[in-house]
Amino acid sequence: MTVPVQIRVQAAAAQLLYALPTPVKRLIAGAPIRLDGQELALDAQLLLRLQQLTGAELAGQSVERSRADLDVSRHLVSGKPIEPVHTRELTIPAPAGGIEATLYTPEGLPEPSGLLVFFHGGGWVVGTRNSHDNTARFLAKHAGVRVLSVDYRLAPEHPFPAAAEDALAAFDYAHAKAGELGADPARIAVGGDSAGGNLAAVTALVTTRRGGPAPAFQLLFYPAVDMSTRRRSREIFGNGFFLTDAQMTWFADHYAPEGVDRTDIRMSPLLAEDLSGLPPAYLATAGFDPLRDEGEAYAKKLEEAGVPVALNRQEDLIHGYVNFLGIGRRFREATAEAAGALRLGLSKKKS
Repeated sequence: MTVPVQIRVQAAAAQLLYALPTPVKRLIAGAPIRLDGQELALDAQLLLRLQQLTGAELAGQSVERSRADLDVSRHLVSGKPIEPVHTRELTIPAPAGGIEATLYTPEGLPEPSGLLVFFHGGGWVVGTRNSHDNTARFLAKHAGVRVLSVDYRLAPEHPFPAAAEDALAAFDYAHAKAGELGADPARIAVGGDSAGGNLAAVTALVTTRRGGPAPAFQLLFYPAVDMSTRRRSREIFGNGFFLTDAQMTWFADHYAPEGVDRTDIRMSPLLAEDLSGLPPAYLATAGFDPLRDEGEAYAKKLEEAGVPVALNRQEDLIHGYVNFLGIGRRFREATAEAAGALRLGLSKKKS
């Protein structure tokens, strides 16, 4: 896709803005925002200020408009493609039709390596492999693994459980075809952000419960794990911090329309009675995120079930930070930490 000239200019302007001296950036962003015992990072506050000035929204228009806006606006914050990372397009066979995916391989990575099956965020309604291209590249390069990024079916055309079914099919494909993908079948992780984090958690739960191949690790960025309950963080951070309460309702109503049981554990894995035996997890939340409390409740429940879990609240950040790798430094720092956890989680076991 050719990036429009206007977007290239805006992206360059954003880069210049973030390169300004800290006092100037603070002047533009405004006084520090402190809430719930946390202070918002200047990089995040500056991004919210830019969003406010441009009127950009994550979603809430028509589905078609929201998807188109995301496809264009991603160029403002994702940065130049991270290299050297090789890509290969492929199609995953599935009962409902082929699932398009991209395999990312850092240059010089030997075979077999660890593999992350990655599901993009976007509320099960927007987002694509392209919207998370640099996120996949970053994780591949900094974790030293291959990444299989999956374009699962989106709602409302394909409501629940279509996305969950595609996520499961993608993991099964990755395990069955590990040799062809250059991966070690014993070192396959699942991961994703937001709705993608939900799909990764659901895949880990379903595969573990059915027996047979299951992921070796979970990489969960601010996952949505309970669509049945409103928690305190949604009330506190539901307006003005990138992901809004209204947008969460919009996403949920498209993915799980009237008549769908939102307590189904394939949608709300936090409600599963038993989480024992699940693979180790790195679970990151953002302090200024409506989804913060449910993600942390899931980490606690995993820990109580005996699952090794590293919970890290990036308390000064907002929802979506793994997509903001092209601006500032704070977003990259947080994502690099997760990449390190993934590297460790899929490291080759010593004999």
